[in-house]
Amino acid sequence: MSPSSEQYERVCKDQFRLVIAKLDRLDEAVRGNGKPGINRRLDRLEAVDAARSKLLWLIAASTVALAVGALWKLFFGAYVTNFNNR
Repeated sequence: MSPSSEQYERVCKDQFRLVIAKLDRLDEAVRGNGKPGINRRLDRLEAVDAARSKLLWLIAASTVALAVGALWKLFFGAYVTNFNNR
């Protein structure tokens, strides 16, 4: 055996095996391997966040519309009622 081949067998082979095992575990975590992986979980979280954002805007817009309607009725509702009674 040559010195470089001995060094590979003594040092590098086990290290490469460890690196490959770690890469396999990372790949499984990202892709899922039959379970929801990080990609799918992130996609679901983004979809939920988008739906929640739309719902919050709908609630905010409804609240503003109700407040404007209440103020309109408060200020101009009495005028219209008094104007019709004349």
